[in-house]
Amino acid sequence: MSRQRRRRWLLTVLTGAVVVTGGIFAGWHYMLPKLVTYTAENGTEMKFKTDGDRFMEYGPDGTWREMFVKGVNLGATSPGHYPGEFPLTKEDYLRWFQQIEDLGANVIRVYTVHEPIFYSALVEYNRGREQPLYFIQGIWSPEEELIEKQDAYAAHIEQTFKQEIEKAVSAVYGDADIPAKQGESSGKYKTNAGKYLMAWHVGTEWDPAMVDNTNAKHADVPQYKGVHFSASPEASPFENWLAELLDHTAVLEKKYGWEHPMTFTNWVTTDVLDHPGEPLYEEDLVSVDARHIQPEAWQGGYFAAYHVYPYYPDLFHIDKTLQTIKDENGEYNTYKSYLRKLKAEFSDMPVMITEYGVPSSLGISHLGMGGRNQGGHNEVEQGDIDASLTQDIYDEGYSGAIVFMWQDEWFKKTWNTMPLEIPADRRAYWLNVLTNEKMFGLLAMDPGKQEQLTIDGSLDDWDDLKDEEVTTWQGQVDGIQEMKMTHDEAYLYIGLTLDQPFEPAKTVLRIGTDTLAGGSQPDKLLPGRTLSDGLETVITLGQDEESQVEIAKDYDFNQRLYGKEGYDMLPDQQSDSADPFHPWNLAVSLRMTPPDTRSAQPFMNEKVGTLKRGTTAPGQSDTDSLTAWQYNGYQVEMRIPWMLLGFGDPSSLQVIDYGPLKNGREFSTVAVEGVTLIPWLTDRATKKVSWPGGEQTTLDLKTLPVYSWQPWEQVQYSERLKISYEKMKKSYEKIPSFQIE
Repeated sequence: MSRQRRRRWLLTVLTGAVVVTGGIFAGWHYMLPKLVTYTAENGTEMKFKTDGDRFMEYGPDGTWREMFVKGVNLGATSPGHYPGEFPLTKEDYLRWFQQIEDLGANVIRVYTVHEPIFYSALVEYNRGREQPLYFIQGIWSPEEELIEKQDAYAAHIEQTFKQEIEKAVSAVYGDADIPAKQGESSGKYKTNAGKYLMAWHVGTEWDPAMVDNTNAKHADVPQYKGVHFSASPEASPFENWLAELLDHTAVLEKKYGWEHPMTFTNWVTTDVLDHPGEPLYEEDLVSVDARHIQPEAWQGGYFAAYHVYPYYPDLFHIDKTLQTIKDENGEYNTYKSYLRKLKAEFSDMPVMITEYGVPSSLGISHLGMGGRNQGGHNEVEQGDIDASLTQDIYDEGYSGAIVFMWQDEWFKKTWNTMPLEIPADRRAYWLNVLTNEKMFGLLAMDPGKQEQLTIDGSLDDWDDLKDEEVTTWQGQVDGIQEMKMTHDEAYLYIGLTLDQPFEPAKTVLRIGTDTLAGGSQPDKLLPGRTLSDGLETVITLGQDEESQVEIAKDYDFNQRLYGKEGYDMLPDQQSDSADPFHPWNLAVSLRMTPPDTRSAQPFMNEKVGTLKRGTTAPGQSDTDSLTAWQYNGYQVEMRIPWMLLGFGDPSSLQVIDYGPLKNGREFSTVAVEGVTLIPWLTDRATKKVSWPGGEQTTLDLKTLPVYSWQPWEQVQYSERLKISYEKMKKSYEKIPSFQIE
């Protein structure tokens, strides 16, 4: 065969192969399930709509069916980052989408426009799926400016909001090229994700004082009449403002040939109910009523959306009018009672609870009935409560339940730890387990050592750490062979090897910590002995009920902030305590007194320094995500949260100082070298103490090593599905997505 004929033959074979391959690919692509949508007479595409008080999906069989929306709220960031940095990758999204679908969720809600990769990854993930994973697109309001100006009609606010709406609509439909801007998503949005959109969710939780002031200042605003959404004659000025924004969203979407259901964000604070038992006026000051906005020639429909948690506002554990339904334990289920009252107001309109849940955190900041508190839960308790809230929402006739939150968010803050997280702009660089807002996720964002170290009383896994990650101290303490120390973004880890097996019934192990000049002498905890400097905290490990971290009286943050030198809210018996060390408490409710409030309520705090014994190993009978310590034979292992040791920011080695509070309200920090640990053992029967001072009655702390570390700017973390994920999976599996008629 000549060279020319051979070349022609090869070309023919290759061409044939390409044709065959293309045909196979085309056939495979043709056989993939197609997303079935409804096409209206005017050519508009629809996949979802509302019908009376039902939320409907157009099914694969070409009929409309009632849907119960089950979903998760998804954030746009990861540990070490703040909102507006958008560090998530395609791989992150694809991995999470699969886990979210495996959970049994049918929708993801996002609060703002994500980077283009989110939309392209979702389209890629859904390709070929008979039942796709949908998303609800939130549109962030100019929240800070609204609060600052206290007027929704103030200059530039509506313009800014409309620009954000325009950005969201064009991004969803793959028709945007958004220039880079600090703190905002940007890029070329080329992927049309509109067919996987479930609904639009406009705005954020509304500041009641802003709404009230807007209504008072613009009482003569004319009734808004739009193309697709209008205000009713009863609408307030603020509701007229909202109607215009919903209409703007609808008009923009219609240009792309689609109609989706619309809603705006609302919460208990601006709901349509009266709450006579709510002590704070502002929590029941004004209503924002979804019924005062009406769709006009919008087949996609309209529904109400509320964020409802079982512990906020205080009405959930104070308002007697909600104490009408009891659970199986005989306790009042005020959450269910509230849901019933709210749904009764919307008999002709679907209502979704688009935020609810509790966090798996050591810290706690609000109390709810039946233990449904904001924090103080391990992952089992978190899952049980989230599942029970989900069932309440379904049972009360709501159209959807979107749990808060998919992933833990280290940058978050909570009112009762905010004064102690200093500098505030470094919150994302460490995990403060006392800040419950950080730990709402079903997906844990664990600190760096969590994968490596299991708290179980055995130090064998410490051997796998790099030598430079572990500091070993072998001081002369009778009964203690050595003490090891390491750390990560959430904890200081301490492992001790003793001369005899540890028996809490016979021996108490204590470790004093020193970071600053000042503090308290241990006195009764270390009788007959004196340190060259006081201690900031003392860690006690013994019987389960006595194991805790205590804080020096003069250092006690709760005492200083809420005592006579601060807000002056602490009961006298707490303020006047003469004990050199106090329990580690966090405020959960401030004192309320008329005429500033409707009714008087006492100051309340919760003890958070208790150290729970158990294990973090999965599948054990005593597995507990809040485990702080365990012993096993000669070894004792613990992890102590940074804030319990006085750190305002471990990533830059800053601790809260002893100075007076600025303006009686603000703490300050100082950079330190590290922390000095002083271990001692006390025999319960003989009262004999073994400590680093030996037979001496005094000890110079400068003779002990300081545990120190390098400041960090990059965090190490690992992802892990929490036990609460499995609990919620069972809950979602039990609740049908579609109502069979």
